[in-house]
This record gives sequence, C-alpha cells and structure tokens, in this order.
Amino acid sequence: MKSIVILLIGVITFTSCNLNSKKPNLIAQNQTQSTLEESIKRGHLIYNDMCITCHLPNGKGIPKVFPPLADSDYLRDNQTESIKAVKNGLSGKIIVNDTTYSSTMAPLGLSDQEVADVINYINNSWGNKIDNFVTTEKVSEL
Repeated sequence: MKSIVILLIGVITFTSCNLNSKKPNLIAQNQTQSTLEESIKRGHLIYNDMCITCHLPNGKGIPKVFPPLADSDYLRDNQTESIKAVKNGLSGKIIVNDTTYSSTMAPLGLSDQEVADVINYINNSWGNKIDNFVTTEKVSEL
C-alpha cells in the first residue's frame, strides 16, 4: 500500500512540475497579447483626439499636405523616427510612398504611454501589420 501511495505522489509531482514549466511562456504570451490589445484601444482614443484632423479617420492623410499612415512605407521602414515624430513633433522634408511632404507636425504633448499607445494603434490599423510592440520604455529611451 505504501508503494502505491509513493508512486501516486511521484506521478502527481512529476505531472504538476511539467505543467508549471509550460505555464510561464503561455501566460507571458497571453499577457503580451492582452497588453497590446489594451494599448491599441487606448491608442484609438488618442488618435481620435489628436491625429484624426490631419491624418483622417481612414489614416490616408491629405495628399501632398499630411502624409498617410495607412500603408505607409515611411512608417514601416522608420519606426524610430515615427515614434520621435509623435513624441517631439516633426518638421522638414520626408518622403512617404514616393510623395514628398514638408509640413510641420507640432509636438502633441503626449506622455510616453500615450505615444506608445497611439503608435501601437497606427501600427495595427487600416491594414497595417507592423510587428513592433511599442512600450513606454522604448519611447522614453528616445
């Protein structure tokens, strides 16, 4: 009887150890996905408050005046510069989808969290699939 109890305890211990070793990765993935989804929701609100006037509800901007964010090669290829533009404003010439823009984007006065959220929203809207989860840490480093 003792050997059956010891065997049963061993099996339960082995099984629970194996289950626990797999949980952290699954939990981390779920937390990251949940965190991204929450960031995108917050970013949508910020976009509607701060960005929609120039870049429009569809993210297409105004040709030759305000650059598009939807299907933007500049956004895809220059994530750091895009984050800096949202954080600090932007002036000077940029080329987006073979069109030159030289408007000025004033600093919006957003917190690092708000910058991260709106970039995450833009990176995942209007068909954009830019795989770059922006965190407040990334923004504050800039």
